[in-house]
Amino acid sequence: MDNYHLHVIAVVLYFNLPGSVGTKSQQILPATHHHSECRWDGQFLLNCSFTRISTIPEDLSQIAVTADLSYNNIKTFVCSDGRNEEWMLKHLNLSNNLISELTLTTCTNLPNLETLNLSGNAIHTLTLEMLIPAQGSKKYSIVDRLLPALKVLSVERNNLNTVPRGLGLLQSLQTLHMSSNAIQQIDPKDFQNCLQLKDIDLRNNKITKIDPDAFRDLNNLQVVKQYSCFNILWSWISVKML
Repeated sequence: MDNYHLHVIAVVLYFNLPGSVGTKSQQILPATHHHSECRWDGQFLLNCSFTRISTIPEDLSQIAVTADLSYNNIKTFVCSDGRNEEWMLKHLNLSNNLISELTLTTCTNLPNLETLNLSGNAIHTLTLEMLIPAQGSKKYSIVDRLLPALKVLSVERNNLNTVPRGLGLLQSLQTLHMSSNAIQQIDPKDFQNCLQLKDIDLRNNKITKIDPDAFRDLNNLQVVKQYSCFNILWSWISVKML
């Protein structure tokens, strides 16, 4: 079987493995101190779902294309382990764990990552922006890009009360799922520079205000799902049509 068909199978398995979809779950599974029961097919797929692990396996293969770590007790996730080696990972599922804070600014070793599923955690802080020393100066500037291949980001069923700052750094982002959080308003710069964004899911939040310029840069936008605040969204559409 050629590499193309193997990759297609990996993507299909990713979206059908336990944890790819489901209801919000913060249940703590009984911890285990034994060797994890992760299943590795030796080629591209690592499945650690429902293995009760509380940390990312240290022996996680750098050649894995798809990794499912859903439905566990993981509280922290740090992309880089201090080494500069780039990983082959394209699909990462961390849904239904116990993560409360997460920074993606250290994910320089995941240049191929296309889908990131963080749904069903307890995330209240998602950091994308990072200050770096400006060349030849003691001043700092913001990094201009992050996870260059990322197309799908899901942070549904978490505890976010604002749209994460710095989404524009994800220059390939096309689909953003943020339903079932506690987001209260959409500010003018929330989606600034998200030029490839096509689909935004904001259902089941607490949105009372959408700035008229909130989606100004989104020329490719096709779908905004916000049924629970339909009147607010319709008001925004009416203003844009004036």
